[in-house]
Amino acid sequence: MNDHGDNDRGDNDRGRRRFLAGGIAGTGALLLAGCDKLAGTPWFSSVLDQAGPLTEAAQSAITPANALAREYTRADIAPVFRPNGSIDPPDAVYRAHVANGFADWRLAVRGLVERPLQLSLAELRAMPSRTQITRHDCVEGWSCIGQWKGVPLEHVLQQAGVKPSARFVVFRCMDTLADAKYYESCRLVDAFHPQSILAYELNDAPLPIANGAPLRMRLERKLGYKQAKYLAAIELVDSYAGIDGGKGGFWEDRGYDWFGGI
Repeated sequence: MNDHGDNDRGDNDRGRRRFLAGGIAGTGALLLAGCDKLAGTPWFSSVLDQAGPLTEAAQSAITPANALAREYTRADIAPVFRPNGSIDPPDAVYRAHVANGFADWRLAVRGLVERPLQLSLAELRAMPSRTQITRHDCVEGWSCIGQWKGVPLEHVLQQAGVKPSARFVVFRCMDTLADAKYYESCRLVDAFHPQSILAYELNDAPLPIANGAPLRMRLERKLGYKQAKYLAAIELVDSYAGIDGGKGGFWEDRGYDWFGGI
């Protein structure tokens, strides 16, 4: 699964995470092949199909759309932020960007926008930034706390000008898992959340390759597979039904819940 984690939030939060994870946590860290096989089993798909709508409905009912995920202190930061999923993509385009230090890399902002953008890493770093220390929760059952710095996604979307017909933001990635390019998506309300940032630093250092360099998404009220790494483009759409498997994300196309909330 893509990396693409304080047990003191309360019994309800822990219970929801255990239910969503199903039997994954008990199996330990899973290899990609194991995750893919598990995602295709009928019982696992059934668990996720039931958990997703319940989690989304519950969170929407009791949590304001702009409620913040808990933030931590520097003393809580893990010595090493655990990577997962793709950690060193072999894709030719990505390797070329690594070789020249991402000097030619650009983040495309396209789709249902008034002003399509091509943003360099330097341009993103020059924009207003936000730093936050948050917990990454993986559907496998592990957690890790890290400090992220990046551009609020809201700022980039305002620069591009979101058209009224747009309903979702799709994150296109440079890494390939199994048989397809990784991608993810979220609602506009989540994209405009104050903690939704395009992160270029982890723990006061440039984002490591294993954790998604040069840029990754942080949707702090979502599970780990929603945190797209190795970003190449942000696309505004009115529907994700026609994209790849039509479920809104790489793992969602293989049975996972699209909402992915915690």
